[in-house]
Amino acid sequence: MAFPPLRRFRGILGASALAFAVMAGPLSAETIFSATTDGFPGVVRAGAVEPGAAVVAGSVVSITGERMIPGQEITLMRGNTVLNEGGPIRVGESGKFRFDLTLDAKAVTGLQPILVIAEKPSAATVVDLKISPNLAIEGADKFDITSAPVTRGLYQLAYSPSRHVFYVTSAVGRPPVKDSALSKVDPDTLKVIEQITPAAAPVPEGGPAPAADDDGRPALYAVYGLGLDEAAGRLWTTNTRQNTIAVYSADDLSLVKQFEPDFIAHPFSVQVDEGAGRIYISSARSPVIEVIDSKKLEKLEPFTIPSQLRGESFGTQDIHFDAETGKLFAASNATPELAVIDTRTGDIRVTPLPGSIGAASVAYDAADDLVFVASQTTDNLLIVNGADGSVLHDVETGAGALYVTYEPKSKLVFVGNRGAGTITVVDTEGQVVANFDAGSLPNELVADAGGTVWAVNKSRGQDDDSGDRIWRIRPKAD
Repeated sequence: MAFPPLRRFRGILGASALAFAVMAGPLSAETIFSATTDGFPGVVRAGAVEPGAAVVAGSVVSITGERMIPGQEITLMRGNTVLNEGGPIRVGESGKFRFDLTLDAKAVTGLQPILVIAEKPSAATVVDLKISPNLAIEGADKFDITSAPVTRGLYQLAYSPSRHVFYVTSAVGRPPVKDSALSKVDPDTLKVIEQITPAAAPVPEGGPAPAADDDGRPALYAVYGLGLDEAAGRLWTTNTRQNTIAVYSADDLSLVKQFEPDFIAHPFSVQVDEGAGRIYISSARSPVIEVIDSKKLEKLEPFTIPSQLRGESFGTQDIHFDAETGKLFAASNATPELAVIDTRTGDIRVTPLPGSIGAASVAYDAADDLVFVASQTTDNLLIVNGADGSVLHDVETGAGALYVTYEPKSKLVFVGNRGAGTITVVDTEGQVVANFDAGSLPNELVADAGGTVWAVNKSRGQDDDSGDRIWRIRPKAD
């Protein structure tokens, strides 16, 4: 084999090196690793085009971004499929973009991950598009259902068997809240028979100056959460905006005690243990359940629920007390966990709650030792074995499953779906018995001792006649 002279070989090497250098120049300038923002710069949301509406299969949804960099080019993907097939979406000068998409009829429920890819400069994030179940409206003929208006902004309710009256809390708007009421409602006529306005709240130090359209009315100790001490004849309410609570007379709604601001951080749910003389109040989104001496009106040692997940914190919201067993139940809205507190010994058992994201409320069937958990993010009802914490049934109910109650005479579970505007009725085997319209924004549901379920809902505004009502739901006799 003949080799070229050394001088010629060096020439070939030089020419080859030059060629490779010319080729490499454009390649290095066109690297796929272009300039980045070192983190996603804006906020992207995915939801229904109509504000407040649920996203279901076949819906038109809107994916929007804000606080982005003007001129960025956005590509949206679900799995390997590009959603904006016509080319990248350009972020406007306002730093915003919007892309509307019609879901197909077979879209599966759940949290669907949408990949958001930005270029010029580069960034990426994932946003969840929640597709909710869309149960048929059926089964209302199995119940006698009646509703009537109360007042604006209904939140929670409690029934007094000895007085045969319902109490309802209400509040409207964001701070400073100037419209709030504690109402008595006749269970037979559903008419308001008495109503009071809470006391004026102190102005926070360093608070904002009054707005130009301020009507001069004071901010109130608005009432939200509600619990009834039947034996003592006292109503315990939460003043969430001031991080405190108040006690009223169940007989004439007079104020017994207004606790000072910042007494309890974000009080949400109130449960009464008449036998032990204790009031349990959840501190929302925290692991703490405060304990109050119902006679001395003083704080006692709280229950603090430990998360079993490393680096996580249990987040309480709604709680449920069972007087027969002395158990206090709490489902975490921050972690997929269920806590059962033995209030007599102080023991706390925390078990996993797979299938729950954003647990909102909990109920209990002492006869069969079943725990019921409604979760707002996963739109479902979990039926849990109280003995070992295992999930027996996972039932899709509707968008924004918020409150749950158990009615022991019919052995039925009632779930209010805030986003769907429905109440879903489920038996203890996990079968849907009915799903009926409940107006706008269902809030709390409670069962009385006579087999009737009661509910309240909020309106979407002053012209919404389907909201701000109390509902009476009675199963028809077979």
